[in-house]
Amino acid sequence: MIQTGLIPNAHNDLVTDASYDFYGLRLATCSLDQRVKVWQLDETTGSWSLEHDWKAHDAVVSKVSWAHPEFGTILATASFDRTVKVWEQISATDVDGTQLNGTSAGTSSSTRWIERAMLVDAKGTVRSVEFAPQHFGLKLATISSDNYLRIYDCLEQPSLSSWQLTEEVDVLSLPTATPSSRSNAHTVTVATPTQSSTTLDGNSASLVAHALQQQTSQSQLPGRPGLGTREADGGWSISWCKDKYWGEILAAACGVDGIVKIIQVFPSRRPSTLLSLNPSPSNAETTKTAATSGGDSEASKAFAITSVAWAPSCGRSYHLVATASRDGHVRIWRVKPPTPSEDLEGDDADGTEGKWSASIVGDFDDHKSAVGRVEWNITGTILSSAGNDGRVRLWKMTAGNVWRPAGHISVEQAEEQQGEADADMAVED
Repeated sequence: MIQTGLIPNAHNDLVTDASYDFYGLRLATCSLDQRVKVWQLDETTGSWSLEHDWKAHDAVVSKVSWAHPEFGTILATASFDRTVKVWEQISATDVDGTQLNGTSAGTSSSTRWIERAMLVDAKGTVRSVEFAPQHFGLKLATISSDNYLRIYDCLEQPSLSSWQLTEEVDVLSLPTATPSSRSNAHTVTVATPTQSSTTLDGNSASLVAHALQQQTSQSQLPGRPGLGTREADGGWSISWCKDKYWGEILAAACGVDGIVKIIQVFPSRRPSTLLSLNPSPSNAETTKTAATSGGDSEASKAFAITSVAWAPSCGRSYHLVATASRDGHVRIWRVKPPTPSEDLEGDDADGTEGKWSASIVGDFDDHKSAVGRVEWNITGTILSSAGNDGRVRLWKMTAGNVWRPAGHISVEQAEEQQGEADADMAVED
């Protein structure tokens, strides 16, 4: 049986995100109520207690991310107020004139959270923020509804006050990789960034990006039916590759096209698309047509990606990337980098390199409604998904590399289990 814990009345409004720290003993949550809360696990009872609570932004807090503990106790928050903030937990006695946040409920805490930096480059609502794996240093990536992926480097440690914008790229303008002729309906095989063949050339992709941005900016104009909810129909999400062997790589979903782009970031040149994950190319073309014509296509709504999660590799020769979609599907992609022999063979005079490939190894529509979040466990062997059906579902790989449902939990079930646990404790007392 799945063991669950329940935090009743965690926020005064809808919870938009929840994130465990590196050790899984603390939980940060954020909400439409503009607040961030940090919860501490009591390992003896399995209960969560509120440790810190503060107003973090002037609008909805959309995402929260923990930095690796080797850099300190640091959180990043993204918000609809178009900012990203970096927070650090310090001793309450270490005031040094900095504004303190994070007052504990009902107790006097010895620590506080302070705002170390605010990043204001986004021209749209910031939908996702995630710290890079620790081997790349203290840096974070953000994506916002202006369709830009931004990567920041911390220049001053441990003060955390100075962050440099090192990359700023329009995701929609990046070429969408072309499926290989050998691939089937669920497999795409594409060249590394030096190959010129793409589904959209640079000019066409820029036109699509411009059209989507114009639709968002003109959503309040009269006579443009359907555009008022265009941003609400989209999805913006990012996830870092946890393996450092191939360099800095992210998976990014942007807008309403339902395509996840695997993007490599280079120190000396612009980011490039390694691979595009597209479960239904024909529908993507319909989306592109609807976007350029200003229409409100059902296909454009159905395939928006709401969440992307890159699994820890744990020694596998391939990667696993999970996506959640507004069409109600949870998809698991097997992403295979080029083998060393392929890489050597492809590194020839024409400048091409080895090829990345991907295939869908799991496709589930059990939620029967939009799926808002997917997340892997620490070993990348179990995937969890949360949907509008009010259930958290688990997926696990069985013998023969076949992915199967591994159980589900709803709020009602959690409340029942919590009630039974409380009754047992009362009997023991």
